[in-house]
This record gives sequence, structure tokens and C-alpha cells, in this order.
Amino acid sequence: MHLVQRLAAVVLTLGLSAGLVGCGFHLKGMNPSDSPMAYTKIQLALPANTEELEKQLSVYLTASGAQISQANDAYVLRVLDYTPRRQLLNGKLTEVLLRLTVTFQIEDRQGHALTEPRTITATRNYQYDVATVTTDNQQEIYLNNIIVDDVAQQIARQISNNRLPQVTAQP
Repeated sequence: MHLVQRLAAVVLTLGLSAGLVGCGFHLKGMNPSDSPMAYTKIQLALPANTEELEKQLSVYLTASGAQISQANDAYVLRVLDYTPRRQLLNGKLTEVLLRLTVTFQIEDRQGHALTEPRTITATRNYQYDVATVTTDNQQEIYLNNIIVDDVAQQIARQISNNRLPQVTAQP
């Protein structure tokens, strides 16, 4: 009797699996062979004081299949604008709104834009009571690192999924 139950479970599992495959179901994932990356060799061109973003971009682009390169045939990921903002909202509690806006595009080695500029924005906020805070704000440093990481992930995801609009030729 125990063998019959095992056999029934195996048949049921195989039948359900075949049904899912037959209807076109598949798990969504990042497989480099699924959609080829258009920009396999990339050079990073970022403004001054953006070392953390450059480090995170290198990690995420390399993980998605790109090669960070200084070669002549490498495309250039140029960050056109890097604007961090910090806004204080005072009241009974003080609220701090942190925002990072990054505009980027892909260029060839000669500096000609291949993609339209794309803007990514990440925002975080936190609150604290001025009367109880006695040290520098460690939370702000942590959240700024989270924002930079979030922007780097979004940029890498758009590049690896070929989601950047190409530059249209001007007549």
C-alpha cells in the first residue's frame, strides 16, 4: 500500500509539471543567455565624489554579465547628473528626507550618445526627536548608502535588460 501512495505522488507531480510546461509557465529569472546584453564592455564615466556609486555599479554590472573595461571598443556609461538632496521637515519630530537623482546615458568611445538620457531617483526618510539625539546621525549615513545601492541596481538592471531608449536620428 505504501508503494502505491509513492507511485501516485510521483505520477501526480509529473502530471502537474507537464501541465505547467505545456501551458507556457516558466520561472522569471536573470539568465545571461535569455536576453543578450547589448553593452558587454562598459567604461564608467562618473563625476567627482561618486566613488560609492562607481563601486556599486561595477559590482552589479559585472554580476549581470558586463565587463568593466578601458578598451577602445568599450561603451561609456556616462553619469550626466548626480544630485543628492537632504530636506529637513521640522515639527514635533524632525523628519529628514534624503533623495538621490542620477541621470545617465550610454555613449560610444567618441562621445556620441547611443541612448536617451535616463533619470533614476531613490528616496528614503527617517524621523528623530531633537531632544533625545545626542550623537551624529548614523542612520543618515546608512540610508545614503542604501540609496546609492538602490540607484546602482536600477541602472544595472536597465542596462542588462536592454531597456534604454535608443537615440533617434534628427532630420
